[in-house]
Amino acid sequence: MKPWIKKTLFTAFGATLVLGGLSACGSRDHHGRGWSDERVTEMRGKAIERISGKLDLNTAQQQKLAVLADELIAQRQAWRGQGADPRTQFKGLIAQDKFDRAGAQALLDQKAQLVQGAGPKVIAALADFYDSLNPEQQKQVREKLDKRHGWGRG
Repeated sequence: MKPWIKKTLFTAFGATLVLGGLSACGSRDHHGRGWSDERVTEMRGKAIERISGKLDLNTAQQQKLAVLADELIAQRQAWRGQGADPRTQFKGLIAQDKFDRAGAQALLDQKAQLVQGAGPKVIAALADFYDSLNPEQQKQVREKLDKRHGWGRG
């Protein structure tokens, strides 16, 4: 792996770890509901419907989008399923008068290994979905990303 890619990945995961720890207290979405497996499945369906409608996806494209969603959910479950819940993990890092740097590094290493293990499947699913889009649909995706809005806004 190229050094700049490795640094970027570790920086991103480090930031994710810190933000995840800080936001662990906010384990509910803005409607006050927790993110149970049922809620994730519900949101998966809504996201696929919304993206399918905005991009006017055909059946084959919808299937590729569903595979991508399933890979992302599997990675999320693997991420969350490792050890204790994020709040407990973060509380362990700040339980003493000094931040547990070694514990944080070990946690980061564990999460990085998880992402590196599942990452190729996520990348393959994303590539399969994106490559199945026609040029106009790809343009819509790029424009949506340029506007920095999620699929539910704007």
